[in-house]
Amino acid sequence: MNYNLKELQYINNKMPLNDRLLYNTFFIKDYSGKNLRKPKQHVIFKAVQKGFMAVTRGSPDDDGYKHFTEDINNVTYGSAITNPIDEMGSRSSLSRDVDSTDIDHWEMNYHEAAIFLEEGENNEKFDSHPRHPSALPAYLLVHNKLYYGLDLFFSMTLLALALVENPAVDRFELPAIIHSTLELICLGVIGVELALKLRWIGWSTILNHKRTMIKCITLFIMVIEAVAVLVRQSSHFRVTRGLRPLFLVDTRACGAVRRYIRQILQSLPPILDMLVLLLFFVCSYSLLGYFLFSAHENFYFKTLPDSFISMFVLLTTANFPDVMMPSYNKTKWSAVFFISYISTVLYVLMNLMLAVVYETFTGIEKDKFRKLLLHKRQACKLAFRLLVSRQNPNTIRFKQFQGLMRYFSPKTCQRDVILIYRQLNSSGTGLLTQDEFLNIYDAISLRWRHKDPPDPWFTAAWPPLRTFCRNARVLVSLPYFEYIVYVLIIGNGLAMFIRVMESSVDLEDGARHFCASWDAWVFYMLFLIEALIRIISFGWIDYISSGWNTYDLSVTLLAIWGSVLLLMSPGFTFVVILRPLRILRLFKLKKRYRDIFGTLVLLSPLMWSTAVVMMVMYYFFAIVGMELFAGYTLENCCLNSTVEPFYKFYSNSSNSGIAYYYLNNFSNLLTSGVTLFELTVVNNWFIIMDAYAFVSGQPYLRLFFMIFYLFTMVVLTIVVASVLEAFRFRIQYKQQTSKKDEELMLHEEVIIDWNSLQQQIHDPKLLESLQMDFVYGGVTSYIGRRARTRDVLQRHMYITEITQWLQEAENEERQDINSIIEEAHINARLITA
Repeated sequence: MNYNLKELQYINNKMPLNDRLLYNTFFIKDYSGKNLRKPKQHVIFKAVQKGFMAVTRGSPDDDGYKHFTEDINNVTYGSAITNPIDEMGSRSSLSRDVDSTDIDHWEMNYHEAAIFLEEGENNEKFDSHPRHPSALPAYLLVHNKLYYGLDLFFSMTLLALALVENPAVDRFELPAIIHSTLELICLGVIGVELALKLRWIGWSTILNHKRTMIKCITLFIMVIEAVAVLVRQSSHFRVTRGLRPLFLVDTRACGAVRRYIRQILQSLPPILDMLVLLLFFVCSYSLLGYFLFSAHENFYFKTLPDSFISMFVLLTTANFPDVMMPSYNKTKWSAVFFISYISTVLYVLMNLMLAVVYETFTGIEKDKFRKLLLHKRQACKLAFRLLVSRQNPNTIRFKQFQGLMRYFSPKTCQRDVILIYRQLNSSGTGLLTQDEFLNIYDAISLRWRHKDPPDPWFTAAWPPLRTFCRNARVLVSLPYFEYIVYVLIIGNGLAMFIRVMESSVDLEDGARHFCASWDAWVFYMLFLIEALIRIISFGWIDYISSGWNTYDLSVTLLAIWGSVLLLMSPGFTFVVILRPLRILRLFKLKKRYRDIFGTLVLLSPLMWSTAVVMMVMYYFFAIVGMELFAGYTLENCCLNSTVEPFYKFYSNSSNSGIAYYYLNNFSNLLTSGVTLFELTVVNNWFIIMDAYAFVSGQPYLRLFFMIFYLFTMVVLTIVVASVLEAFRFRIQYKQQTSKKDEELMLHEEVIIDWNSLQQQIHDPKLLESLQMDFVYGGVTSYIGRRARTRDVLQRHMYITEITQWLQEAENEERQDINSIIEEAHINARLITA
C-alpha cells in the first residue's frame, strides 16, 4: 500500500508544536504504567499507525484523516478523557486514572504546570518530575519550605558533631552514645528524602543521577559507621566524616554552590594539564638540583626526595632564599638555577594557568547561562501545554494563567497577577501565545508601582507637620544637600585623625576618646538627623530602597551602639572600627570605586558559593588531619632538625615569637581550621609539614599538606578567574549600555484600561477588590522594575547570542519531530505490507 508523502507532511504540520515538544523532552508512562525510554516514538507511532490504517490516497479532509488528527491532538498522560474535562487540551499526569467528577482536573493541570516552572527555575532535571497521583504527596512533602529547613538544619547539625566527637573542642566532648545517636537521627532525616524520592523517581533514575547516587552510598556507609560507634561505645578511624558536607551541598539552599562546584569540575581539565606541565618542571629541577647541590653540604638536596620537597615548597616561595643560601655560599653561579626556576614556574607557568583558567571559566559561565535559559524555556513549554484548552490550543486565557499563579507564586497579589499577564501579552490580544509565555520568569521578577508618583505620605498629616515635611523634602532635593553630607563625612574623618594623634593613658582611654568623645557624638547626631530628614521626606520604604541609605543608617546606629557599649564596658575596644565605616561613602564619588562596588554586588552570590566551597574543603581536610595527626604533640619536638627552633621552648625572658608554632596542630576541628588557613597563606607552611613528618616518623605524610596546597591553589585560581570575569563583564556592560538604555532595560510600563479589564475578568468580587488598584472606568499606568542582577545584565549583553541559541533549539526540535515522523512512516509501511 502506497502513501502520499504530502499527506505525511500535512500531518506533521498540523500537529501542535507544544505537543511535539512534550514528546521530545519528557519521559512519561504508557497506560499500563510501564516506563518508556522513547515515549515520543511510542505515542506518535501509534497515532501515525492509526492514521495510515485509515488514510487513503484521497483528500486529507476525509474521515480517516480527521480521526488521525484527533488522536494526535488529544493524546493524554492517562486514561480516556471524560466529559467534565473535554475543554482541557491535555490532561495532567497527576490526575491519571482519576475519572471522578468530584476532581477539578484543571486544578491538577495548574499544579503540575507550576511544578514544571519550579523545576525550570531551580534547574532540576525533568526526569525527577512526579508522573502519577500517588507520587504527588511524597513530592510535595520533600519540596516544601519546612522540609528544606529541616534538611538544612540537620545537615548543619551533622557537621557540628565534629566539635563534640573525639578529638573534641575543649569542654565540648560528648560520650559516644550521645553523639552517635544524634548522628543517626540526622542521617535518618536526610535519608527520609531519599526514601520519598523513590516514590516518584524509582531506583533506575536514582542510579543514573550521580549526585544522588553518591549521597546514597555515603549515607549507607555513615549509618553503618554510626551504628558501629554506638555498639562499641568508642570511635574508630573515620575519615568518612569528612564527606558530611556532601549532605549540606545537596540541600536546596546550596543550589548555587552545586552549580559553582560543577563549574570547578568543568574547569579541571585545563588546570590538570597545566599541573602536569608544572610538576614536570618541578621534577626536572629537583633532579638537576640534586646532582648540582647535594655535594655542597646543602641539606635541602641531600637525597632525591629531599630535593623534590624543597623545590615543591620553593614553588610557593615559602623557603626562599633559605634553600638557596647554602649553595650560594659555595658558588654565586648557583643563583642562576633558583632564579630561572622561580621565573619559569612562578611567573610564567602559574600566570599562564590563571590565563587558561580564566578563558575556560568565561566560556563555562556563558554556557551555563545558555543551558539554564534553554532549560527554563523547556519548562515553560511543558507548562504551557497543560494550560491550553481545546477551544484555544495555541493560547492561554487569563483564567488558566491565574490558576497557575495560585500554585507557582501564591504570595503574588491579584493586582500583580494582572500586571504580569498584561506585560507578557505584548501582542495585546488578551490571550498569551507560547512565545509570550516563555518570558514568565522575567515578568514575575518585576516589582510594580504606580507610574504617576503618589501623594507624599504626609499629605493627610497635621498641617504644621505637613509643612515641616514639605520643607524637609525641598531641602533634600537641593543639589547642595549631598555636598553638605560629604563635608560632614570629611569633618568626621579629620576629627578621628586628631583623636588618633592625641596621647592616651592606656588603650581603653584612647578608644573612649576616639569613638565616645563629644565630637564623636556630635557627628553621630548630625548623621542621624540627616537620615531622619531623608526618611521624613520620602518615607521609610523609599528610603531603604537605596542601598547606600541603608548602609549609612546601619553604620550610624552601629557606631552609636558601640559608643554606648564602650562607655558601659571599657574593655570592648573593638568597637573603634565602627566610627570610620561612614567614610566609605566618599568612595562613591569616584567612578572607578563605583565600578568596584558594582562588581562586588555582582560577585556577592559567587562569593557566598566560594565561601561554602572553601568551608567544605577545610572541613574535609580538617577531619583527615585530625585522624592522622591528633595524637602527636609538637611542643619541644623536632630536635636536631631544620625546624627545631620553631618548636623549641624558650624562657619567658627571651620572649621569642617563633616558639609558638606548636599551636598549629590538629587537636580539634576549630584549631585544625586555623592551621589549614595558615597553610593556605603558604607563609612558612613547610615548617608545619616537616614537623609532623618528623614526629610521626613517616615522611610520606607530607603528601597530605602537598595535596591540600594543590586543592587550595586550584580553587583560589578559579576564584581569581571569576573575579576577573565579573569585573570585565561589568566594564563591557558599562561601555555598551548608556544610562538611558539601562533605564529602559530595567523598567517595563503596563497600561490598564478598566473596560478591557472587565472583559478579561468575569468575577464581580475580584473586580470590586481591584478598584483600589485601578481607576474605575479610566486608565491606570504601572511601572515594573527589575533588579540589577547578573542574570538580567547577561540577558542584555547576550541578546544576539540568545536569539541564535533559541533558533538553534527550534531547528533541533523540528529535526527531531521530522525524524520521528519519518521513522513512523517507515514502520507503518512495514506493518501494513
